[in-house]
Amino acid sequence: MKIALVSPYDYAYPGGVTSHITQLHRRYVEAGHQVRIIAPSSVPQEHFDNPDLIVCGTPTSVPASGSVARITISLRLSSRVKGILERERFDVVHLHEPLMPMLPLTFLRFSNAVNVGTFHAHRDRSLAYFYARRLLKRWFRRLDGKIAVSPPAMDFVGRYFPGYYNVIPNGIDLDHFNPNVAPMPGFDDGKFNILFVGRFEKRKGLRYLVRAFAYIKSQLPNTRLIIVGPDGGLRAGYERSIQRAGLQDVVFAGFVSYDELPRYYRSAHVFCSPATGQESQGIVLLEALACGTPVVASNIEGFASVITDGEEGLLPPPKNDRKLAEALLQLARNPEERSEMSRRALITAEFYSWRRVAHQVLSYYERLLLSRPGITAAAPVPPREEEPGRWRRLLTSLSGRRSRAPRVR
Repeated sequence: MKIALVSPYDYAYPGGVTSHITQLHRRYVEAGHQVRIIAPSSVPQEHFDNPDLIVCGTPTSVPASGSVARITISLRLSSRVKGILERERFDVVHLHEPLMPMLPLTFLRFSNAVNVGTFHAHRDRSLAYFYARRLLKRWFRRLDGKIAVSPPAMDFVGRYFPGYYNVIPNGIDLDHFNPNVAPMPGFDDGKFNILFVGRFEKRKGLRYLVRAFAYIKSQLPNTRLIIVGPDGGLRAGYERSIQRAGLQDVVFAGFVSYDELPRYYRSAHVFCSPATGQESQGIVLLEALACGTPVVASNIEGFASVITDGEEGLLPPPKNDRKLAEALLQLARNPEERSEMSRRALITAEFYSWRRVAHQVLSYYERLLLSRPGITAAAPVPPREEEPGRWRRLLTSLSGRRSRAPRVR
């Protein structure tokens, strides 16, 4: 089978979708399939040690739902995309966030292969989907198969684009994240370690964890908070707040490489993710579970689809630093409970192994291919004459402004 994995996001920048695509690529190649990853990139293709990567487009940073999406918004991708499709002759074109501008939409416009879309996001609402859905339905109908990574992700996209979605979760590399790695030596000193991993964005909820840690420190002085995340965002503000409060034993570890990350999870007695919402599943939760680390996470839809309260961890209410502190103190004071949660975490992680998830997705491809016998994967769809104008209206709509485009039937 020849498969294209298409991402809207900057491939040079770490993120959940990029990690998801990279893992699918690895498993598909191991299974003997021909695979290409197609994504925009802020660095040249020569920078990557991956002959299956095709860089297509230059990303631009666009604010999106409390974060920043690094996507290409170029309207000049058509000839490049048509050339890739004609040369590669894919059987399956798998688009991640297929309604994001502009690379996935351009592939949907021209691909005559079996088109599969995976929807990763979960939010309270989407102004882009709301205002542009009439235009986007044209391209949504070109999806032969639709995947959501969790029930909350399915509910979110289904609100704007009803239909059948096959729920197939994000996976975790159990060869990489496992309890057999050595902890970081600097943190193996008898202190109770709480770990946070994430970007410095408001929706990640770190401010609630910092407040909770101040209370925890007053009750159990022999505790440490380890914060892993790239520079930028709100980090400087958090550092100033911690310094003004005189909080001790808060370690900003900065960016941690993929190779070293499992060692941080193994150094932690508890992993904490106090996100306030807009999490479809939570890959960091899977990483912690795979390392046997109990979890304290906000009781939001995406996290509750992975963690059962009282089983692999605890789910205090979001945006409540006192309840968060009480949950962390409960586990700090009960090593037997932590040990049992660690055991259950490893069992749960097995369900999300990438080997299992990739097999599920491949089986879905096969069912879709059987339903479309004799397709011609390389034949591009001829564009209508009005496409350039429609493309501009679509981009305007996705920027959050109301579109004056006529209804597409």
